[in-house]
Amino acid sequence: MTRTLISHSQLQRGRGKFVYWTLLTLVVVVFTLVFLGPLYWMVTGALKSGQEIAQTPPTLFPQDPQVQNYVDAWNNLDLAKLLFNTFYYAAGAVLFQLVLDTAAAYALSKLRPVFGNVILGLMLATLMIPAMVLIVPQYVTVIELPIVHLNLLDSPFAIWLPLVANAFNIFLLKRFFDSIPEELMAAAFVDGATPLRTLWSIILPMSRPILGVVSIFAVTAVWKDFLWPKLVMPSPETRTVSVGIYAFSGGTPMNIVIAASVIAAIPTVIIFLIFQRNIMSGLTTGSLKG
Repeated sequence: MTRTLISHSQLQRGRGKFVYWTLLTLVVVVFTLVFLGPLYWMVTGALKSGQEIAQTPPTLFPQDPQVQNYVDAWNNLDLAKLLFNTFYYAAGAVLFQLVLDTAAAYALSKLRPVFGNVILGLMLATLMIPAMVLIVPQYVTVIELPIVHLNLLDSPFAIWLPLVANAFNIFLLKRFFDSIPEELMAAAFVDGATPLRTLWSIILPMSRPILGVVSIFAVTAVWKDFLWPKLVMPSPETRTVSVGIYAFSGGTPMNIVIAASVIAAIPTVIIFLIFQRNIMSGLTTGSLKG
């Protein structure tokens, strides 16, 4: 029998069903407006003229929709170059995190090194440190990499390397690997498989949902980040899309800037719509049935 906040008998008494569906509909509508309202305002704002977007009170619908704003945003802000740079940085971040974070999580979950729990605890402790506190030491490290003394400004490694040490992703992967039965590891060991072969042939094929989640997190982190790319990518040729839009916003009409923001948001929305099932299944999978 399914237990819910309101029992079936309560719904059938008096006006219980009417009150329940009224409140449910109201909550759904309110939350839908809260989440979709800014998106609608951005899309319609990009279709307005400069005068209309600045007028008070604002209009709910564009009086004279101007699709040309999107074309001007694409051409004037060189969005093709900015989007390519961001895709490139995002792809590298995904690759580095999948390789290194997966290896770290696998070692902590299945190989169980000495002081593994201490190392994991120290990793998780870094999640308590505000990101802004780490900006200065990370920047000092980037302008002169220790030991090798390299300057990583305007290099994609300035974005990739700080993203690799992601304690949350390592913890997420470790929890998923913990749910994989030890019997599979033992069977692979009996068959003569090395730990690396076990990871490649058994663990990774079973971990596609969580690997998809980590990939989405990596892409989103690169796509939405602004402060760090602005610091380490000062050259116009290496800017990300968020930094590029900000750099051009000073002398560009507001409707063109909003149109550029809409174009920049489209790839992440498409990625989420395509992989939303993978995201939910990866986050909710906690055990495997034998």
